[in-house]
Amino acid sequence: MAKTNMYYEDNRDLAHDIQTLNVQLLDIPLRFSTDAGVFSKNAIDYGSRVLLENYEPKMAKTLLDVGCGYGVLGITLAKKYDLNVTMIDVNSRALDLATKNVFDNSVKNAKVEQSDIYEAVSEKFDSIISNPPIRAGKEVVHSILEGAYEHLNLAGTLTIVIQKKQGAPSAQKKMQEVFGNCEIMTKDKGYYILQSIKEK
Repeated sequence: MAKTNMYYEDNRDLAHDIQTLNVQLLDIPLRFSTDAGVFSKNAIDYGSRVLLENYEPKMAKTLLDVGCGYGVLGITLAKKYDLNVTMIDVNSRALDLATKNVFDNSVKNAKVEQSDIYEAVSEKFDSIISNPPIRAGKEVVHSILEGAYEHLNLAGTLTIVIQKKQGAPSAQKKMQEVFGNCEIMTKDKGYYILQSIKEK
């Protein structure tokens, strides 16, 4: 069977196609290096933009970005809200890019670590965000939602973006089951921003 080279896999040997995206997110000018083998390499995806525009840090000081890709969410929120951000992904190429993008955007309050979902994560956070890897399958997406609970501080929030057609109702049900609550923060062109709070 041929190798699929999906963005949610660890692809070290894929041919490179390096690009630079100069963008403005949350009124901040940013520059991102992207490459083949990472999610949304040609442009910032709409779902990430919707999540950024609807994210509320509240009292959060620490943030975990699960499945960070080349770092769009974590880097933008680190700069906008001065959060201490940890970005994790299983994809080595995405992590190399995220590390470069942290440096290129002069972000001092973000670190990048390799982790298969929460495998290498030991600490707890005030906030967890994810634009989950839908193509990795429902089991992986739901593992992100379930595992968030144990990695949040009390009153911490899990905020995700997911399209209705790609499983938003199922994700909402899972978050309700795990946290006992789940709010639809917004709906925008089929994208749902869902949030749960760790209340106990």
